[in-house]
Amino acid sequence: MNKKPQFQIALVKAFIVATVLALVPLVNAVKVGASQISNRSLAISTSVGAATGVTYSLSTSALPTSGTAVKSLQIKFCTSLPGCASAPAGFSPTSSTLASQPSGLGASGWSTSGSTPGSLRIYNSSNSTNPSGAVSVVWSGVTNPTATNTTFYGIISTYSNDDWTGEIDNGSIALSTSTQVQISLTVDETLTFCAGTSITGQNCATVSGNFVNLGHGSTTSTAMGSSVMAASTNGSAGYAITISGPTLTSGSNTITALSAGGGSIIGTKQFGINLAGSNTAPAVGQAVSGSGTGAPTINYGTDNNFRFVNGDTIASAAGSTNANTFTIGYIANIDGMTPSGVYNTILTYTATANY
Repeated sequence: MNKKPQFQIALVKAFIVATVLALVPLVNAVKVGASQISNRSLAISTSVGAATGVTYSLSTSALPTSGTAVKSLQIKFCTSLPGCASAPAGFSPTSSTLASQPSGLGASGWSTSGSTPGSLRIYNSSNSTNPSGAVSVVWSGVTNPTATNTTFYGIISTYSNDDWTGEIDNGSIALSTSTQVQISLTVDETLTFCAGTSITGQNCATVSGNFVNLGHGSTTSTAMGSSVMAASTNGSAGYAITISGPTLTSGSNTITALSAGGGSIIGTKQFGINLAGSNTAPAVGQAVSGSGTGAPTINYGTDNNFRFVNGDTIASAAGSTNANTFTIGYIANIDGMTPSGVYNTILTYTATANY
């Protein structure tokens, strides 16, 4: 068996040692590098593609390397990771400005640079204060990428020099544009109106009844009763409610309508109504309820003043309004010569919306 000379073995050992020693700097170069920024986010004020004047807000709880002053910071935008080879089409920092001085990076005096396509940049040549606590940087005036419903990326880097060299920390983020969703609702002209003798709140679905029994006429007391109605509209000029029909009638005999308005006088033939809420003579009716702006007209809204004229407007609203419920109080008096009989009338309340 041939044996290698000792000097050849020595040469091989020397080569191996030299090779290992040569590789040590390369190993160290891989280990020594930028630290990863954690808890990082980049919020944009709108995700609409090609939107202008957009605010980009960078935030992180703290920078991992806090012992080195940051003199510049960059977010480089790209269409894919890793590599970040190309910027998303349409993205532009040209008109970007700092919405306010950054926080957490040290002294004030930061400026923005919008001259580098695809990147948001800030720098502060005089900063010598180490970063501390949460970091926030807000740019305004940015133009979003053109494509919609498309993801794009950014690489955040901090630097020890003011020319975006000497990287300290970095971290990547993902963002996306989106399509605006258009929502449409058509509101037709509306008028809700009902009348009856009973209602719950202002809900016309609950209205019921159509008969008001005033009882028996007397020369010593006033006969009285009430009904209700409710109204609402989106008409820009509101609504008007009118009353139509005759006074109380039995054959050819009638109870005199209070056409000029006035108080209830016992022993005098009278028929009238009002929508007032604090009548005392007699105590009939209730105040208008509901959140709307409807109200009785002056002839029918005064306490203890009753009136009845066929065709009169008895309540109205000046503009669009939520529902109100009105209580209509009826009074009837007779004198000693009023012929006997059953006196009736059918009254119609009509609401007209005004647009």
